[in-house]
Amino acid sequence: MKKYFIIALITLFFSCNSSAQKSNQKENEKVTFNVTKTEAEWKAQLTKEQYFILREAGTERPYSSPFNNNHKKGVYHCAACNVPLFKSEHKFESGSGWPSFDRVIEGNVAFGTDTKIGYTRDEEHCANCGGHLGHVFNDGPKETTGKRHCINGDALTFVEDKE
Repeated sequence: MKKYFIIALITLFFSCNSSAQKSNQKENEKVTFNVTKTEAEWKAQLTKEQYFILREAGTERPYSSPFNNNHKKGVYHCAACNVPLFKSEHKFESGSGWPSFDRVIEGNVAFGTDTKIGYTRDEEHCANCGGHLGHVFNDGPKETTGKRHCINGDALTFVEDKE
């Protein structure tokens, strides 16, 4: 009986990861972005860490980004194409180990579905170049948006306000 329960549990786990959840994009549909480059061009432009995050949808180690403790006023841009993504006034300390924001700069961040780790997450990428940024969760500050945009620091550059 215990053996059948374990088999049923494993079957249920894998069946919940259906192909319908894998992508909102049609099978042969190719997404195009304003900034497109070959993989060789991206490798030449980006650091090894930036390439891993932005082009291979990797994740940096938690607490490794200097942006976790950045409290200056300014705007966080995409490290690949320099489009503005997040304002410092929307950054908050989430305790997650990654820079976190409660909102995006509208129109500059796009969303998709990520099922690589066995369950569905809302993935974020730069709407201008398609670079992977991180994920968005519904456990952010309740007094603002309730969202936590959990972003890899290596996907960002920071432009400080000149005031």
